[in-house]
Amino acid sequence: MSDHPPAGATERVKHPAEVLVVLLLAGVSFALSQTLVIPALPEISANVHASPAAASWIISAFLLSASVCTPIVGKLGDVYGKGRVLTLVLLLFSIGGVVCALAHSIGILIAGRAIQGVAGGVFPLAFGIIRDTFPPERMATGLGLVSAIIGIGAGIGLPLSGVIADNLGVSWVFWISLIALPAAVAAYYLVPQSPASRRVRIDWVGAALLSAALGAVLLGVTEANDWGWGSARILGLLGGGVLLLGVWLRVESRIPEPLIDLSVLRDRAVATTNLTGLLVGFAMFSGFLLIPQFAQAPESTGYGFGDSVTQAGLLLVPAALCQLAAGPLGGWLGARIGFRTTLAAGAAAATAAFLFLALEHSHPWHFIVAAGLLGTGISFAFASMANLIVGAVPQSEVGVATGINTIMRTVGGAFGAAVAAAILTASTVGATTFPSESAYTTAFTMSAAGGVLAIAAALLVPSRAAERARAAPAAAPSA
Repeated sequence: MSDHPPAGATERVKHPAEVLVVLLLAGVSFALSQTLVIPALPEISANVHASPAAASWIISAFLLSASVCTPIVGKLGDVYGKGRVLTLVLLLFSIGGVVCALAHSIGILIAGRAIQGVAGGVFPLAFGIIRDTFPPERMATGLGLVSAIIGIGAGIGLPLSGVIADNLGVSWVFWISLIALPAAVAAYYLVPQSPASRRVRIDWVGAALLSAALGAVLLGVTEANDWGWGSARILGLLGGGVLLLGVWLRVESRIPEPLIDLSVLRDRAVATTNLTGLLVGFAMFSGFLLIPQFAQAPESTGYGFGDSVTQAGLLLVPAALCQLAAGPLGGWLGARIGFRTTLAAGAAAATAAFLFLALEHSHPWHFIVAAGLLGTGISFAFASMANLIVGAVPQSEVGVATGINTIMRTVGGAFGAAVAAAILTASTVGATTFPSESAYTTAFTMSAAGGVLAIAAALLVPSRAAERARAAPAAAPSA
């Protein structure tokens, strides 16, 4: 047996807590940027004299860029070293924030958001760094905390946006991105660099095909309610995306060094975890749309609370707090009872949250309880998926495999949000544009149904005994 570490391996860090703080700061920088702009979008569009349709691309450009770049950045980290690629990604994210903060036209603002989307690769890089450098007994907790940051940042971003815009000015919604700079510096000095390893050719053709496929599908989903689900443009985008995905699979199966080894995607643990991720995203992320919108509806609708943007966002704070507590707990619990079990439990908690809201939504405390259940469910599910993927794939494939799982959640979330929006717009109160209460009940029920499917998918993941059998040889090289 060789005395050298496996290709791409790094030394175990002596102080993993320092590295974890860096990864959490990097993660919260990106996660905040996902939702900070949403409540401030009307004021942002007014500042750059843009129409609502054009301003919607501030969100769409970020989403598309993040989805396209996530698996590619993950692969670059696997090849060139996750620490140095993380540093570069955080610097690009900060540059994008400066471009957005100084932009005086919608075109420049959209370009800045597209640059920021590159940081979608932060999470697969973070998962890979934890796999490479953390001692085995701290790996599950670390993965759980980083996974929880995805939802925590998104939940905090909604109420924080109103506070920032009202007190500091709307440009500070973008200036806050500069918190990624200290994370970039710290990543450069604290994250161990991978030793010299065999350089593989980056499959740029496969990257371009996957990017085009994801871009077409996500663009079709995000614009479906505006353009019409049955319109030629939407059908062309969705059909073209599926066709390009088929071409990508064919190309990847024929080249010697693909973007991702398809045998990894076909692995039962990976395939079922990705399916669960798609359904979890569908069920959970619609909550970030439904809850604030319900709370902001005027009392004249017969159901709304008439809350301001900031007040409505505060209803999601319990979700963020529960995620913070449940993230490490999910990792700890999964290591003891099996991550399939904690994944199913997370999906069940989210399902319970939406079932509760479908039945009871007349008082703010109903939403506080549901948000707590939803936050716990998100943390348990995300922590479990990260651990399942990291434990199922070779070390050289961790970055791109976790990137694909992140994309599955994003695609599921985009579909969930789009379907929820379509349900809300299909039934309104009288001659107003406000959705009816029955529309919200239907949307909550739809999310709960997605949660039930996620539970079923989670139960298809290999059992704990299979996890242990898989983990034993995986742990051997670092022993």
